[in-house]
Amino acid sequence: MVVSESGRSIASNLSTSIAATMTVLIGMFLLGLLIALGTWVVSWSDHVKDQLEVKVFFVEDVTPKQANAVQRYLAEEKAAGTVREYQFVSKAEALQRMRKKYPELTANLPSNPLPASYEVTPSKAEEVKALSAAIRQQRFAGVERVKDGQQTSKRILQVARVIEVIFLVAVIVLLVASVLLIANTIRLSIFSRRREIEVMKLVGATNWFVRGPFMVEGLICGAVGAVLAIVLLWLGRVIALPAILGQIDTSDDVRALAFSLTALILLGVGLGVGAVGSGLTLRRYLRV
Repeated sequence: MVVSESGRSIASNLSTSIAATMTVLIGMFLLGLLIALGTWVVSWSDHVKDQLEVKVFFVEDVTPKQANAVQRYLAEEKAAGTVREYQFVSKAEALQRMRKKYPELTANLPSNPLPASYEVTPSKAEEVKALSAAIRQQRFAGVERVKDGQQTSKRILQVARVIEVIFLVAVIVLLVASVLLIANTIRLSIFSRRREIEVMKLVGATNWFVRGPFMVEGLICGAVGAVLAIVLLWLGRVIALPAILGQIDTSDDVRALAFSLTALILLGVGLGVGAVGSGLTLRRYLRV
């Protein structure tokens, strides 16, 4: 009974129902884009943070004993949870990497100018500066310098924090805006049917009989809008995304949230927006 009444309500108030559905469609489409872009950027920032490391460079004539002293310290820090991993890079390996990355600069080198080193990855990217300072304080013999890319790491961490805050704020603003817009649309539907509601109350209709169709109407508008948004996002994923990703060079571990999960989130949020928008409107404007 409630569903059929809701269907009749949607048909008799087609313009406001379409407005509500389009509101949810636009909101869920933008939310889907934001989820995809936001999770991709957060994944990228996590990938970049994982690349932050401390490099311990040795002097030219470092002895095995001196290098082993650094290795023992790093092993202790790894056991303590400060260091995630570390790797020794010999002079020959460092030169091989350089030749692979910059062949034109290393083509005519008379000798190997690169030092041996340890590449140390902290357990948390935010601890890269503290880890480099701790290694410096040990004053290891045979260590020429300790480099942590302080300016680069600081910039990356700042960008990552800003991205996470912007993503969170944008999602909250978008959800609030969607709820308010659909609430306003349902309010217009209630206002256009105010005489019908008065008649229903006069003939003995219960409060829930009056409220029910509006609640279902909000849920239907939310569900239909969300489904249409998912379809548009899927078309964009199939048609536009391959061309965009073809122009971006990223690692395989940088990716957005799975589309199936995004679709489920949008459907759930669409239903939630419809229910909350209808509920707020009914509570405030439907005095029955």
